Amino acid sequence: MDTDFIIAVILLAPALGAILAGFFPKKIKLSGVNFVTIILVGLSFVLSLMLAYGVFFQNQTFTATYFDWAMFPSIGMKVSFTVDRLSVFMMLIVTFVSMLVHIYSMGYMRGEEGYARFFAYISGFTFAMLCLVMGNNFLLLFFGWEGVGLFSYLLIGFYFNKDSANEASLRAFIINRVGDLGFLLGIGAVIYYTGSIDYNTVFTAVANLDNTHMISFLGMEFSPITLMCVLLFIGAMGKSAQFPLHTWLEGSMEGPTPISALIHAATMVTAGVFMVARLSPMFIHSATALSFVMIIGAITCLFMGLIAIVQMDIKRVIAYCTLSQLGYMMVAQGASGFSIGMFHLMTHAMFKALLFLAAGSVIVAMHHEQDMRKMGGLRKYMPITYLCMIIGGWALAAIPPLSGFFSKDLIIEAAQITTLPGHEFAYYLVLACAFVTSFYTFRMIFMTFHGKPRMDAHTRSHLKESPMSILIPLIVLAIASIFAGMLFFEAALTPNLNVHQGIFGDTVAQYIQPALGNMTVVSALASEPFTKTPWDYIAHSVQTVPFWLAIIALVMAYIFYVVAPSIPKYLSEVRSGFGILHHILVKKYFIDGLYELVFVKGVILLAKFFWVVIDIFLIDKVIVHGSAGAIYLTGKKLRKVQRGYIYDYALVLLIGVIALIIWLIFWVN
Repeated sequence: MDTDFIIAVILLAPALGAILAGFFPKKIKLSGVNFVTIILVGLSFVLSLMLAYGVFFQNQTFTATYFDWAMFPSIGMKVSFTVDRLSVFMMLIVTFVSMLVHIYSMGYMRGEEGYARFFAYISGFTFAMLCLVMGNNFLLLFFGWEGVGLFSYLLIGFYFNKDSANEASLRAFIINRVGDLGFLLGIGAVIYYTGSIDYNTVFTAVANLDNTHMISFLGMEFSPITLMCVLLFIGAMGKSAQFPLHTWLEGSMEGPTPISALIHAATMVTAGVFMVARLSPMFIHSATALSFVMIIGAITCLFMGLIAIVQMDIKRVIAYCTLSQLGYMMVAQGASGFSIGMFHLMTHAMFKALLFLAAGSVIVAMHHEQDMRKMGGLRKYMPITYLCMIIGGWALAAIPPLSGFFSKDLIIEAAQITTLPGHEFAYYLVLACAFVTSFYTFRMIFMTFHGKPRMDAHTRSHLKESPMSILIPLIVLAIASIFAGMLFFEAALTPNLNVHQGIFGDTVAQYIQPALGNMTVVSALASEPFTKTPWDYIAHSVQTVPFWLAIIALVMAYIFYVVAPSIPKYLSEVRSGFGILHHILVKKYFIDGLYELVFVKGVILLAKFFWVVIDIFLIDKVIVHGSAGAIYLTGKKLRKVQRGYIYDYALVLLIGVIALIIWLIFWVN
């Protein structure tokens, strides 16, 4: 089969599903909406597997160019796609998780108003994400980038009758526009300095740029490559919710739970991580840009994880967990361990989708109650969901041998061994986050499934395990969360210079090699004796600090929330000494309040100033009414001259004649 045709079908199948579900739901009937969209997304997944076989096992790269979107004298914009190791890796994750979310939504969204609209949105979302990861130029990157932004706005605001959902969708849309401004400027800088939007052409041109020439931008000095990379990363900060552009992600919980799994696990929030990995041949030429990425990621990692400790809404715990894990991925990218960051992206997609969908299973059983203080003891009512949540939590806490352990511990070691400026700061933050992650993960599990039931009698009487349409995706993701780490461990550690089994192919590695030399972070880790096999790494883990931090946090969470649940209540009070810290975390470091004060109230005050001073006073009163009043007053005064007496006119005529005679005598002669 022609690969150009296969690539087109992979892209357009979800788009066709979105069109059919969105515009023709009555034609295919509501019962057929889920069938059509699931089949089409499943088709994309199967065809992605076919291409993956050629890419990974036959070392092939597929490129398909369909048409010219626009042509300029010095730059061409083509609709062209490349399927290499990195892109097919993301294609498999996106289509696999999206397919499971489609199946899960059959049970979760049954009976909801807007059922067909929901499936149209998530299929459209999948199409936009595939454009983003498969495109081989900045045009398609930007198209997919804005596409996932648009569909996230629609999905977060799915319950548009709720004010909170509308506010959350607008917040996500506006904050992402802030990041996208930097992203657009970055693309503009790329075009200015390289004269192209094609990745390979840009990567070649970047290697030949004169980085000794400094540019002044916003009062700071940058080399051209640093300016491009920092601006592009600002876009990633918005899309991947990095501090301080992270505040929109919590609000995305206003959408249905399957949306949380889709946005938070494998698609929108990982777009920024993927973008840095795809553009790694650019970032690798700027130590400043890499350090910036690593430090921002480390700050996001720890400080967002601390907020998760005090959340009571089960979905919000997982939301802040996502923020923290995205920070881990960015630390790996900043440390130049690009394949390790992508490895964690993949393992995170599995266990985070599992956790969100398991939380959704709990929420359905609890009649859409999300407060963990009203749960407890659910393990005897929902044993399969409980087991899946345990597996997802175990993987998230990075306790061997589950998937999260392999990728997260590699990131911590990468932060330690890199020599980039700021790596010590990043290392200690991600190390501390190992404890924090395990604590809030098992806090959530113990509060939800252990202890005495705290729900009302009516809810308890109706508690039961979820239907199979919900459980099947959970079981599949649980299996993936167990084995994905071991399966991809060696591929993630294959040095970029030896790409036959690695995540990165020649299309990326050939540009990284001249900049990094042989001793990359990845190759340095691969040379360690404890990373030869997954089993060696597991055996080595008991000698590491992150392992024991995770175990200590697990034990503390068990004591606090199962054995002695009165301890957290006491610690949250002001008199305990931890009360102030608790208050700061509950208020999320007052960042939302700061944004409310500066940007919301500040803009309102500025608008009132323009309204009262500029519009009402200056324009209306001074210019409009003032000019009219001046004309009226002038006319009123001049009207007194026109009294209607003949001698007045004769006097004026006489004065005029005398003035004319004087002028003729003295000036003309």
